[in-house]
Amino acid sequence: MTAPAFEQTAPVTTALADRQRVKRPWYRGALLRNPIGLTGVVIVSLTILIAIFAPLLAPYSPSAQKAKRLLGPSRDHLLGTDELGRDTFSRILFGARVSLEVGIIAVAVSLAIGGVLGILAGFYGGRIDALIMRLVDILFAFPGLILAIVISGLLGPSGRNAMLAIGVVYAPAFARVIRGSVLGVKSELYLEAGRVAGASNGRLIARHIFPNIVAPLIVLITVYLSSAILAEAGLSFLGLGTQPPEPSWGGMLNAARTYMEINAWMAIAPGLAIALVVLGLNFLGDGLRDVLDPRLRER
Repeated sequence: MTAPAFEQTAPVTTALADRQRVKRPWYRGALLRNPIGLTGVVIVSLTILIAIFAPLLAPYSPSAQKAKRLLGPSRDHLLGTDELGRDTFSRILFGARVSLEVGIIAVAVSLAIGGVLGILAGFYGGRIDALIMRLVDILFAFPGLILAIVISGLLGPSGRNAMLAIGVVYAPAFARVIRGSVLGVKSELYLEAGRVAGASNGRLIARHIFPNIVAPLIVLITVYLSSAILAEAGLSFLGLGTQPPEPSWGGMLNAARTYMEINAWMAIAPGLAIALVVLGLNFLGDGLRDVLDPRLRER
């Protein structure tokens, strides 16, 4: 009596084991085949750790004026000092916190505004879709940085207003991508089954549409996070973003313009920091796209 039962369960167990063995190599292979994505993960992770533990890693306070002005790199000051005698290395570490904070909040604002507009346009269609897309087209007609400068200038120069301005500028891009993703999911059979079962529009959006558009959103967030950091640096460079004495990479570049011939590290250090973080986020976005895209996964 036990032998037949064992024979019936053995194929099922073997099939489950084979299925697990099939899934594991894909995940590991996807990571191993994406050295660019892994490089992005390392850079972004290090940047986040630096931003979190900046008070412990920085040898000096970012606003302390205890050294001579415009010193070059030395043992006491790894990247020299600025025009006020502040340690450049410490200000770079604290500037990572400011840049990530502005980038994350700005992208969150863009996702909130663009997400609502994109889902409404894609799900309901008709006049709502036409009205929202015409508004998006109008915002796309203006250069992004110019529009951010105008909004920041009207609201006043501050880090909070820079976050809001960058969020508004990038919201149309999120709206357009989310609308396209919703249109692709809208025609699926499980949505028709949900409607037949009596599910409300809110439930269909929350339980069926949004979970199926998360993958492209993750890639879009990483791409525009790097753009938001660049935009914040540009606004701070123009004096419309984070205000002194709070350390900001764009503000440090602005201050270094006058003293580049005397101490080039004042400009090199924040410029390299911006380039490295943006490059890491772009690498991370490319890696996530390769892993999450089903078509690239099959290849």
